Amino acid sequence: MQVQADRNEEWLGLDLERVGQLLLGQQLSPVELLQAVLGRIERLNPQLNAFLTVDAAGALAQARRAERELARGRWRGPLHGIPVSLKDNIATRGLRTTAGSKILAAWVPAEDATLVTRLRRAGAVMLGKTNLHEFAYGVTSENPHYGPVRNPWDRDRMAGGSSGGSAAAVAARLGWASIGTDTGGSARIPAAFCGVVGLKPTYGRVRLAGVVPLSQTLDHVGVLAASVWTAACVLEVLAGSDRRGPRRPGVPGEAPGRPAHPGRLPGVRLGWLQRPFAEHVDGNVRAAMERAVAVFAGLGAEVEEVVLPELDRWFEAANTVAVVEARWYHQAAGYFPQRAAEYGDDVRALLEAGAHVSALDYLQARELLRQARAQWDESLARLGVEAVLLPAVPSVAPRLGTRELELGSRREPLRTALLRLCRLANFTGAPALVVPCPAADGLPVGVQLIGRCWSEKRLLELGLAFEGARGWRARPLLAERGGG
Repeated sequence: MQVQADRNEEWLGLDLERVGQLLLGQQLSPVELLQAVLGRIERLNPQLNAFLTVDAAGALAQARRAERELARGRWRGPLHGIPVSLKDNIATRGLRTTAGSKILAAWVPAEDATLVTRLRRAGAVMLGKTNLHEFAYGVTSENPHYGPVRNPWDRDRMAGGSSGGSAAAVAARLGWASIGTDTGGSARIPAAFCGVVGLKPTYGRVRLAGVVPLSQTLDHVGVLAASVWTAACVLEVLAGSDRRGPRRPGVPGEAPGRPAHPGRLPGVRLGWLQRPFAEHVDGNVRAAMERAVAVFAGLGAEVEEVVLPELDRWFEAANTVAVVEARWYHQAAGYFPQRAAEYGDDVRALLEAGAHVSALDYLQARELLRQARAQWDESLARLGVEAVLLPAVPSVAPRLGTRELELGSRREPLRTALLRLCRLANFTGAPALVVPCPAADGLPVGVQLIGRCWSEKRLLELGLAFEGARGWRARPLLAERGGG
């Protein structure tokens, strides 16, 4: 029995490409692979609280179908037979979708979200729904209704939010990828804290139909994955034109395509956004970023410090847009203020704040957003860089219950501190990629690249080069060992 368990653990530690080869060569069956993942979920989820719903029966039916298709030589692509999970604000036909809330605790959608349909077509095996910050409106995934998500590296630490369950699941090897959402860093913050890859595509690249909204102009689908290559394969499935609807103006009709591994990066110029960020990060993050700059330089890239003076205005405008649009959705849905007592304290306070923003302030913020999205590529061209480099988060994962961070000489509210480095990409709509890098104490730090709009393929190539050169495997401590 132990020999079989050890073999299963070996499967779960393999990268996507190798697992795909085993499935195609029928050296491993999708059912065997699924059973290994389900066994690990059964063992670890009580400790991590990463999943709210595990659809074992549905996943087994999908795995058996994949097994039959592969036996007949029908291969749907690199996700065929691969276990993945979904953040629980993404609608799934016949399977409850709570959005991490008490209000939607019994909601069972009649239709799949568009992205779920695309995953089904690709032959992915969907394990179930992951835990999150209530209504995706927070940065900790300390959920008052379903309990906190715990970080696989140290169960006394938070996984980040709002896609905390997705990041924890991937980090603990409970599947190769998870689909989350990202409105102000909700995929990238937990990716950084949990030591996995986090990808936020360009605004509009992946359809949001069937995703419970937070802010209609800042929401993005996000990908949490065990490697950059895996994230690229998932994006290829999720992106592209939707056959069920008309082509959207300004949105490319095809997926960006899988990146090539560039090896080295001669001639590449990256902008290091040190200010105002370097002054307000802890020593672990500063040291990790300096190592990351050295890695890129060692690959032949030129990295120089750059400044974007618009950042302060953009951050405040993003806050305004998010708080108003969140209030509008919950009010229009009949949830708030009618059912205010059913919300957690932090989300209720944010929704209450949305009523105190004037129409003029909201419209001014939207106009600034329009300008930012129109000018982002021009800003990078003016700086002469392909992408900007900055941390994803200002510290390693804090202890559960933390509400302030001490960063250098100042204390900063946790929510403000964690959004500060990520919201830039949501406001501009630009693609952003987080790749893990070790901090001095062994906990992960996320190195973030933000590129030009629709440049996901190139951004992923930069990530592949960094991932291959950093000499560190993004695997957590065994969750069975406990925290600390």
